[in-house]
Amino acid sequence: MITSDSEIVVRYAETDQMGIVHHSNYPVWFELGRTDFIRKLGYSYSKIEEAGILLPLTDLKCSFKAPARYEDEIIIRTHIEKMTCVRITFGYEIFKKKDMSLIARGETFHAWTDKNLKPVNISKRMPELYGIMEKALKSD
Repeated sequence: MITSDSEIVVRYAETDQMGIVHHSNYPVWFELGRTDFIRKLGYSYSKIEEAGILLPLTDLKCSFKAPARYEDEIIIRTHIEKMTCVRITFGYEIFKKKDMSLIARGETFHAWTDKNLKPVNISKRMPELYGIMEKALKSD
């Protein structure tokens, strides 16, 4: 499986009154990791959308292991958890860069659709993209 690491530094606006990253930021970080992962495969969300394909979120899971705080350097590690021709699940691990301690683990579940949100078979609509993603899933 191919993974992609994306780095960020926690901004003050992402923290709550306790100085801990608010839980609402993790889906945003997952999106950052996911779009970066796809970009590193040679595609971009905008290129996929120009082809009339969308990737709406259907479900999201997040398990918190330790707090992240203001100015922590964070690594978002993204991979494809599983994939079919009409659905894809991305997995995420979020680490503190300084000691690689696990902060959170999560998954996002998506469907490949057209602009009317009707399911599409990505292997038929964009076979090159499907092939690249299939390779990223199966690579060691």
